[in-house]
Amino acid sequence: MAGEDGNLSLVLRGPGDLQLEQRPVPKPARGEVLLGMRSVGICGSDVHYWTHGRIGDFVLTSPMVMGHEASGKVVAVGDGVKDLKPGDRVAIEPGVPCRTCPHCKDGRYNLCPDMRFCATPPVDGSLAQFYCHPADFCYKLPENVSYDEGALLEPLSVGVHACRRAGVALGSHVLVCGAGPIGLVCLLTAKACGATSVIITE
Repeated sequence: MAGEDGNLSLVLRGPGDLQLEQRPVPKPARGEVLLGMRSVGICGSDVHYWTHGRIGDFVLTSPMVMGHEASGKVVAVGDGVKDLKPGDRVAIEPGVPCRTCPHCKDGRYNLCPDMRFCATPPVDGSLAQFYCHPADFCYKLPENVSYDEGALLEPLSVGVHACRRAGVALGSHVLVCGAGPIGLVCLLTAKACGATSVIITE
């Protein structure tokens, strides 16, 4: 593990102001794991914060580490962590809900009003050498899944959600507008759902 100040992080200080900074290596709290980050994608929301300093009601008011599409290796575990150990390869679910509200109890934690989402002000993201995250929102990667593929699981979930909401099934004809990463995972998901034809525009 790097020393006390060995945590190079990509920090957004304001619109158009991205800086690489050395920050202290965090220590995992109870229920958390410390990850050595291996792959972190660049989302459209990251670009939006960089160019505008805000998305809707989420406004950058202090420096924030970027990144939320991520995978890494467990370096250390906090008290109470039983399902992960150092050396485990994981992808992270970047949205951590309260776990107790009606939405969370109903299994729809993505709607939690108290969601803490990586790289959404004021929550730091994971584009750093080391990052702490709740263990129950880290998912082990099979040996045949690379770190880069692991970092694509969060964008893939967007494609799965889109296809479910659109009712894509055997025989569907699908138009995907935009051939960026999200468009491409929507294409792959639509094909996996049985769509007969998928057209993508760019």
